[in-house]
Amino acid sequence: MTPLLSGMLLGLAAAVGLLLVLSHAPPLRPIRLHDRLAPYLVDAPQVSRLLRSPERTGSLGLAHALLRPVLGDAVRVLDRFVGGRSSVKRRLDGLGGRLSVEEFRIEQVVWGALGLGGGAVLGVLFAGLTGTVNPLSLVLFSIGGLTAGVVGRDWWLSQQLARRESTMLAEFPVVAELLALAVTAGEGPVGAIDRVCRLTGGELGRELASTLATARSGVSLVDALQALADRTSLEVLSRFVDGIVVATERGTPLADVLRAQAADVREAGKRRLLEAGGRKEIAMMVPVVFLVLPVTVLFALYPGLVSIVRLAQ
Repeated sequence: MTPLLSGMLLGLAAAVGLLLVLSHAPPLRPIRLHDRLAPYLVDAPQVSRLLRSPERTGSLGLAHALLRPVLGDAVRVLDRFVGGRSSVKRRLDGLGGRLSVEEFRIEQVVWGALGLGGGAVLGVLFAGLTGTVNPLSLVLFSIGGLTAGVVGRDWWLSQQLARRESTMLAEFPVVAELLALAVTAGEGPVGAIDRVCRLTGGELGRELASTLATARSGVSLVDALQALADRTSLEVLSRFVDGIVVATERGTPLADVLRAQAADVREAGKRRLLEAGGRKEIAMMVPVVFLVLPVTVLFALYPGLVSIVRLAQ
């Protein structure tokens, strides 16, 4: 590393540190609503630990508690520039509410910081390979890494939701058959869902258990099931909820509806397998056409081409 580049990095680190110190100094630090209300809430009774909901730490574990006060301003800036809060909220609800939007933004900030550091390292390596120090390329590498980190966390959230919904779709026929069997045996909708939740343990079983807990807390079963359908984008679950609602309100046979839905999901799964097989078959043609066929033609024509060249000589 050249002395010029070392001096630039040290100066940048000193400037960032000085900016952080000045921005969080008491004269310049903005007064938050929490700071204004804290003196009036000191004597408020504390809630018992037995009644507190467990704190969610997310995939970063202890880093959430450590980084939350420091990265508060960065989270607000990121939320202002990136936007899409409703889309993030919908996808987080589809994952079971394991994270809040603020916790997800903190993870995005951390991923962006890691991407920024990785981009800066790549910029330094590029400068070492070329032998010239270009501050513009270092800045571009850093900005590219920062953008890749922020966008990559959002992409990973979409991938997590897609995998979870595909797992729920694969579990649905078995769950529907078990519900139909329980209803046929004389169980009501609530009892059948309770029995299936105790027998199964997949993603769909956990969603049904959460829905049942919501229904037992005072919400009607129809509203709890409708909230389940709203949390996911699976059309199968929407039809499942509609079938249970219609059967509960109008008294139609629920077992036949569940069996029909399970058969429809199995047929849809077969069609998806056939479509995936067709796409794989087309993908298999690429090495055959571009690799095997040219080599075969070369082996077939090369002896004749050599003979023609010898005769011409």
